[in-house]
Order: sequence, then structure tokens, then C-alpha cells
Amino acid sequence: MTKLIGLTGGIATGKSTVSTLLRLSGYPVIDADQVVRQLQTAHSKGLERLTAVFGSGILNADQTLNRQALGSLVFSDQTKLAKLNMVMQPLIRDEIWRQVKNYQKQQIPYVILDAPLLFEENYTDECDLVVVVATDHQIQVQRLMKRNGYSQAEAEQRIDSQMPLAEKKRLADIVIDNNGSKEELKRQVAGLIDQMHNNRL
Repeated sequence: MTKLIGLTGGIATGKSTVSTLLRLSGYPVIDADQVVRQLQTAHSKGLERLTAVFGSGILNADQTLNRQALGSLVFSDQTKLAKLNMVMQPLIRDEIWRQVKNYQKQQIPYVILDAPLLFEENYTDECDLVVVVATDHQIQVQRLMKRNGYSQAEAEQRIDSQMPLAEKKRLADIVIDNNGSKEELKRQVAGLIDQMHNNRL
């Protein structure tokens, strides 16, 4: 039987690092962000639907998606963010479950579903276990500013558009604390991998 482990966190909390460590240890990872990118390639169904809703201003000259333009639109307007999710989430869900079923057929013991909106889009209903990667708010803001070159206001806006991290931690089965060093994070992930390796989850 395949167990589905949901992996989530907040923006700039280190979820992608944890996801990479799990992948490098041999566990298959379904990356919701990667699924989104596949669904938004030039001339794809997803991009056609986005353009119909938000206009051609979200496109680059070569007809690919201008992610910065789309982000500027939706992260400053909750109504537009809701429209974005209404367009994309059904397509994302279909592709994620297609991949999950493929792994189930192969009887892979553990599959990781790496999804920023794991709780918001109710993927947790299908997960056997939920892991949340968390940091303190100020560390999250600082990392996001450094990583993306945002102002503090822009970083706070991106964070506020997500479900509060405190709520995600409350709903998690396992919380990985990423306030410390990369080595401390690796130790926690190694503990999780050890439990999976010995089939204790």
C-alpha cells in the first residue's frame, strides 16, 4: 500500500529544501509548483484560461507567462487571487491525482506531495500524514526579502495571502522547525527519513 505524505509550509520557510532532501533519499516527490509550471507553458490549456480571465497583459512577448505580472495582479487583490485558484486548481488537482495513481499502481511505499496549498485545497483529506516546515514570522520575512528582492511590505503581502503558519502547525502531524541552521534542518529530515525507511509512519 502506498502512503501519501503531504508536505507544506509557508513561503520561504524551507519546504523546497526539505522536498529536495527527501527526493535525494529516493522518495518520489509530486511537486505542485512544478505541476503548475507544466500547466502554464505557452499555448497550454491553463495559460489560455488565465489569459481569458486576466488579459494578455500577463504574457511575455513570446506568449509565455509573465509570472511577475500575474503575481503583482493577484497578490494585491484577494478577489483576483480567488479567480486564479478557480482557474488553476481543478487542472492541478487532476494532474496530481494522475501522478499519485501511477505511483499506487507501482506499489511505491511512500510518496511525497509537496504542495503550498495542501490545507487550503483540502489535499490533506487524502494524505496519510502531514508534515509542515515552519519558521518564525520575522525569519520568514527576512528570507523572502533576501531570496526574491522584495521590500518588507511586498514580503508581508505574499505571506498574508497564505493560510497562517500557526494554523498549519496546529493541523500538522509532524512539524519541522527551520529557524536554525541547514545542518539542524538536515538532522530533522534525516529523522523523518529514518522513520519512513523503517516503515514507522
